[in-house]
Amino acid sequence: MEGEVKFFNNLKGFGFIKSNEDNKEYFVHITGIVNEAKINDGDKVKFELEKDEKGHKCVNVSKLK
Repeated sequence: MEGEVKFFNNLKGFGFIKSNEDNKEYFVHITGIVNEAKINDGDKVKFELEKDEKGHKCVNVSKLK
């Protein structure tokens, strides 16, 4: 999937990504980012969804070039 980082707090290590496919926002934790690279608000990213106890979260998140 692809989307845009709507909010990400690098100090706290979490945020939300809005999906281009279904227009929903999904939780992302710093552990779900490839190489734990920094992402910032407005970055275009690709990601996968993983089901967890609260719904879905983003994993394998990386910036699009």
